[in-house]
Amino acid sequence: MTQITPEIVAEHGLSPEEYERVLHAMGREPNLTELGIFSVMWSEHCSYKSSRIHLKKLPTEGPQVICGPGENAGVVDIGDGQAAIFKMESHNHPSYIEPYQGAATGVGGILRDVFTMGARPVANLNALRFGRPDHPKMRHLIAGVVHGIGGYGNCVGVPTVGGEVNFHPAYDGNILVNAMTVGVADQDKIFYSAASGVGNPIVYVGSKTGRDGIHGATMASADFGEDSEEKRPTVQVGDPFTEKLLIEACLELMASDAIVAIQDMGAAGLTSSSVEMASKGGVGIELVMDDVPQREEGMTPYEMMLSESQERMLMVLKPGREDFAEAIFRKWELDFAIIGRVTDTGRMVLKWKGDTVADIPLAPLADEAPLYDRPHVPTPKPAELTNVPACGDPAADLLKLMGSPDIASRRWIWEQYDHMVGADTVQRPGGDAAVVRVHGTKKALAITTDSTPRYCFADPVEGGKQAVAEAWRNLTAVGATPLAITNCLNFANPQRPEIMGQIVGCLEGMGEACRALDFPIVSGNVSLYNESKATGGGSAILPTPAIGGLGLMADWEKSMTIAFKQTGDIIIALGNRSGHLGQSLWLREIHGREEGPPPPVDLEQERRTGDYLRAAITAGVVTAAHDVSDGGLAVALAEMALAGNVGAILDKKQPYDHACSFFGEDQGVYLVTVHDHPLLDFLKGAQAAGIEAEPIGRTIGSRLIFELADGDFVVPLDALRTAHEGFFPNLMGSDAALA
Repeated sequence: MTQITPEIVAEHGLSPEEYERVLHAMGREPNLTELGIFSVMWSEHCSYKSSRIHLKKLPTEGPQVICGPGENAGVVDIGDGQAAIFKMESHNHPSYIEPYQGAATGVGGILRDVFTMGARPVANLNALRFGRPDHPKMRHLIAGVVHGIGGYGNCVGVPTVGGEVNFHPAYDGNILVNAMTVGVADQDKIFYSAASGVGNPIVYVGSKTGRDGIHGATMASADFGEDSEEKRPTVQVGDPFTEKLLIEACLELMASDAIVAIQDMGAAGLTSSSVEMASKGGVGIELVMDDVPQREEGMTPYEMMLSESQERMLMVLKPGREDFAEAIFRKWELDFAIIGRVTDTGRMVLKWKGDTVADIPLAPLADEAPLYDRPHVPTPKPAELTNVPACGDPAADLLKLMGSPDIASRRWIWEQYDHMVGADTVQRPGGDAAVVRVHGTKKALAITTDSTPRYCFADPVEGGKQAVAEAWRNLTAVGATPLAITNCLNFANPQRPEIMGQIVGCLEGMGEACRALDFPIVSGNVSLYNESKATGGGSAILPTPAIGGLGLMADWEKSMTIAFKQTGDIIIALGNRSGHLGQSLWLREIHGREEGPPPPVDLEQERRTGDYLRAAITAGVVTAAHDVSDGGLAVALAEMALAGNVGAILDKKQPYDHACSFFGEDQGVYLVTVHDHPLLDFLKGAQAAGIEAEPIGRTIGSRLIFELADGDFVVPLDALRTAHEGFFPNLMGSDAALA
């Protein structure tokens, strides 16, 4: 038997104080298997020990919420007895070490979180953050991640319909890969994970267990050192074809009455799935490790319990339904094994070769994991922006911005994804939000991912508010009623007070926005220790609370797009404008300055403006809509023009200087187009609602014209398109083999 030394405890990511808690919980020294189980269940990745105390402050309830945080995914009511089930998760560390498999298994894992609850997955999205485009590793990482997402999603038959990509040197040594899945289920066929029924069989289904992914949860709970390449064995290997079989087999069994509880084997594999099922049900669990399907010789209980092999599920079945269930999984050519039973002991007992190799009380594993209120210091407010440069040529600045990494077209990425499989995708990638029909109905789900890390770094509270508000705004811009959000909270080392201050600040801002917009958080994930000491890597990532928003529309045919529809429409700036340039991309990309406070978010005004626009879209008054975000009004205008291949002339004197008017990133502002005849009513309605609505131009042929007092500035759409579409092909070249 391996003797537990302080070195072994440290290798398992437990502090000396935490190990003392293990000794107290056990009443004796654990063996290696028991220590391994404690280490993964008490890891940051599984226990949220640094964030739980603050996550509890977030709003998670509402009339539309069927199930909030605590299950595999969140569940919201979409009417007609149906529910949308959705969640976002991170796979950051694995994707940096092995980009293809890291991203692919991230997609596989989030798919399982959703179909575990009885939903058929209908859409995938992602939120990606990369370092400097010219960093020596970045082309390899981009290619691998994009191919991994496409390779898994395309093969499993779920469309990848949207997402976002940012670049910043802070991600040089620690990229972020966040994956989101949305599914649809009948409300009377939603499955939960709490085990019950003493004596009920515990069943393992899916793929066999191997040695891949061991210590994956522990690895994800530490920052990168110089040895990141040596952690490659902790990255799982995925098989999307098996996942597709698993989806179909599980949904077929779910149509019966055989399942008592079900849980996917995600982070920490068989350990987390069995512990969570038993602890939620207030029962015990006994597993016979000899019966676990294994694909490698000589596996130990330690390896089996900590393996993160993919495409596996754990179920509790009703007695007598074992043969029925087995027949379904055998038909789909998947493993099926009865590996244990539910007990009334409140303990996890593992048997192997006739011996008891682990006997652990479940309550300390799940409910008594360490909980830290870590010291935190608020982020100092940034100084006001001074010495703002003049914008002498808005057309030239716009061309440069349209080709910059954070604004350039993502076509190179999304054309590698199958975004039409299933035949229900209404709006493809490239707009404000994806729109997917609820199969067989007129309803549609609108889905988006949003976050602006540079805002969060400058002012975490305001940045947290903005991330939620932008998701709300993007759903509104397509005509959907925002329902709820999921999130993926990506931060650096929480043991550094300034980083913990970012976490606390962002959560404060997020909570404030969620309450003001009736936009509750129903699921999510926390990913900490995203920083690197590796050569060439930065220290900490920017605080990145990625938000996944979900909205509902009654009639998908009324969904709005960003594209200008024809010449002659009136262009209106809807919302209060102040020309805010702090932390703007114009300031960064044109002048190399990351300075000033981020734009403030007026949540009351945000709601008024969005509600008014949504009503106008539903009434058929608006012909195009797009929220103003990165790059300001001029970039939003250019994106609308390129999407519709219709130009525009701005012939209204702007209220501020060129830089502020065209490139200020004011929040809660939309560009919309309307025909002449409803224009007056639209403007009167906005005035009555207390919303600024200013006609600023008209759609025309094939150019953008800025008609200003100091001359006209003209940009042909062809030049805009060349700049916009060129960045990724030029960066990536033809090196598909880079993955």
